[in-house]
Amino acid sequence: MTGQAHAAGTHDPALLTLIDTHAHLDAQEFDADRGEVIRRAQQAGVRAIVCPALSARSSAAVVHLAGQCPGIYAAVGIHPNLCAEAEAADWEKVSRLAGGSGVVAIGETGLDRYRDFAPLHLQQEYFERHLELASQLALPVIMHCRQAEAEVLAILRRAAGQGSLSGVIHAFSGDRGFAEECLALGLHLSFAGSVTYTNRKFASLREAARAVPAQRLLIETDSPYLVPHPLRGKQNRNEPARLVHTASALAELRGVSPQELAASTTAAACRLFRLPGGA
Repeated sequence: MTGQAHAAGTHDPALLTLIDTHAHLDAQEFDADRGEVIRRAQQAGVRAIVCPALSARSSAAVVHLAGQCPGIYAAVGIHPNLCAEAEAADWEKVSRLAGGSGVVAIGETGLDRYRDFAPLHLQQEYFERHLELASQLALPVIMHCRQAEAEVLAILRRAAGQGSLSGVIHAFSGDRGFAEECLALGLHLSFAGSVTYTNRKFASLREAARAVPAQRLLIETDSPYLVPHPLRGKQNRNEPARLVHTASALAELRGVSPQELAASTTAAACRLFRLPGGA
């Protein structure tokens, strides 16, 4: 990180200006110091944070957080790994919250075949519900995809055939082929700390990251998860202030300056989520 820490709300012009498009600030890992985490993010040049929900309770929490903290925005939804625990009233609550102030997206939704926490058919049903709600409200969708690329694409193609489709595959973990399929559907791709890892198994991910057009590229921390290099293994908890590591690594990977990468990803995030100050 460049420069010294400043008082909350100030910004060192030497810092990159960034937007963390995916951070779970309502997670219990932040209960002890959430305010400090947000202040550190501001001091590190993170001008806005999108907080996606995992459940109805989480949806209410992120909406409350967005209402209390300038620069924090909410996405409401039920994570695919938690949809088996959801009750009918939970979806009704999410739907009501979706139209509230500070809500800029629907999600986190999608499919996960890596963890066996919910039957695939139920995940698919909830994914389609989220897409329909987002279409009704003209909001983008924040999507999770883990070892379910074919199934995700099938649902997204149907959704695109029925109307407008806008959103992002968060913490992208696929290869270049999957990236190109998503881009063809008009989606954005967001990269987290995993793109900073140089292990051979991440080579296809890094190749995909090079190929994404700048206007469709986003960055995130997925806090408190996916701690970036060089902090991986040294820190157990990720936080938005560490977005600078992902931005710098991605800039080097794509052969652009960190300032150019910061400017393009910030502009793309502002357009997708209709954040203040966007072009």
